[in-house]
Amino acid sequence: MFIVSCAPVNNISVDNFLKKNSSVENKQVILKKDEVKEINIVEKQKIFNSVEIILPTNSNKKITKHLINSFELSIYKKEIDNITLKINRYENLHDLENLLKITALPGKIFVGTLTSEATQVVKKFCKHKILFFSFSADKNLAGECVYLINFFPEDDLVALFNFFPIDSRIALLYPKNYYGNNINKIIDPIALKGGSIIISRASYKEDLSDAREAIKELGKYELRKFELERQKKILKNKDDEISKNALKKIQKFETIGNVDFTHLILPDYGIRLLEIAPLLPFYDVDPNKVQFIGTGVWDDELFFDEPSLQGAIFSGIEKNKRDQFINDYSNIYQENPMRTATIPFDLMGIISHIIDSNLSVEETYSLLNDSSIKFDGIDGKFFFKNNSIFRELDILQIFDGSAKKLN
Repeated sequence: MFIVSCAPVNNISVDNFLKKNSSVENKQVILKKDEVKEINIVEKQKIFNSVEIILPTNSNKKITKHLINSFELSIYKKEIDNITLKINRYENLHDLENLLKITALPGKIFVGTLTSEATQVVKKFCKHKILFFSFSADKNLAGECVYLINFFPEDDLVALFNFFPIDSRIALLYPKNYYGNNINKIIDPIALKGGSIIISRASYKEDLSDAREAIKELGKYELRKFELERQKKILKNKDDEISKNALKKIQKFETIGNVDFTHLILPDYGIRLLEIAPLLPFYDVDPNKVQFIGTGVWDDELFFDEPSLQGAIFSGIEKNKRDQFINDYSNIYQENPMRTATIPFDLMGIISHIIDSNLSVEETYSLLNDSSIKFDGIDGKFFFKNNSIFRELDILQIFDGSAKKLN
C-alpha cells in the first residue's frame, strides 16, 4: 500500500511504479484534490513448489502406501527436481481440519483425501486460494479449488455408447452397491446421447442371494419358458413328420425365442462377476447372441479366462501401456501396484508443468478448466471437465486370457 501526499515530496510516481511492475494487478482509489490517494497493489499469488500430500493414518493403509510410492516413483522416473513433497497424515476429520488451518496457504497444492467426508472438509478452505486434487469418487464435490482425479464410470459409459451401433438395445444387470447404483443413476442420458436405448434392467444383492431371479427377470426367462411348453403341447398333438421333428428339436431347449436386447452391461467385478457370468447362459442369455459388456473394473487378468466372457468387451486401456510402470514399481517396492497407483504417477507430471511454468493460482485454474487441453498419461489421454478428470478410453475385447484393443 502506498500513501501519496499532495505535498511536494520526492516520491516515485505511481505511473512509473506500475510500468516497472507490469506483472502485478493494481487498483487505484482516487480521492478528491488535497485528500489522500490510496493505491492497493495485489501481486498474483504464484504456486508453491512444495506439495502437501494429505492421507489418512489408520484407514486404507494399503491404498495410501501405494499412492505415496507412486508419487515417489514418478519424481524418480521423470527426473522431476522442482518439487518437494511433504507427507501429512490425519486420524479423523477434526485432525484434518486442524492440519489444513496450518498448511492452507495461498498458492499451495494439496493432494489427497480418499472419502467424500474428508473432501467436504477441504472445500471449506477453497477461499484461501489453494489447489486440491482429491481421490474422492463423489463428483458432487468437484468445484471451486477441488479437482477430482479418480477413475469415473462416466468415462467408461461414454466410450461404450460411442462404440455401440445406433439404435442398439441395451440391458443393464447391476449389483445393489455404490458402484452399481451409480451406474444405474447416470446411464440414461449417456445412452440417449449415444443413440442407444435401455430396454431392460435388473439388480441383485451383493451376496448374490437373488441373482438367479434377477437374471430370469432380465431375460424374461419364465415367459419364454412358458412359450416353449405351449409350443411343445401343440406339436405333441400333431402326427405329421415336420411337427415330430420340430418337437425333437425343441425338447433340449430351456426356453424359446431370443431376449429382446442386443447388449448386456455387467458393471461388477471380483468373485461376483465370476459367479454371475456363467449364470447368464444357464438361464438362456446366450453370449453368442448377446454382446456381454463390462466397464473399467473388468481390467483384471483374473477374468480373461472365464469361458462365458470370451468375446466380451469392456472400456479401458491395454495393459501394455502400463507395463513399464508395473515393472518399475515392482522392482523398487517388491510388490505389484494397485490399479489406481497410476493416478498419482500421471498427476505429478501436471504439477511439475504448473510449477515449471511459474503459474499463478488463477492461471492454474484456467489451465485445468480448459477442456481443450489434453494430457497424455499411462491410462490414456485425459483432461478436466467441470473440475473432474475425464479419460478417453478404448474398447478392449477378451480372448484366450488377454484383452486386446478393438477399435
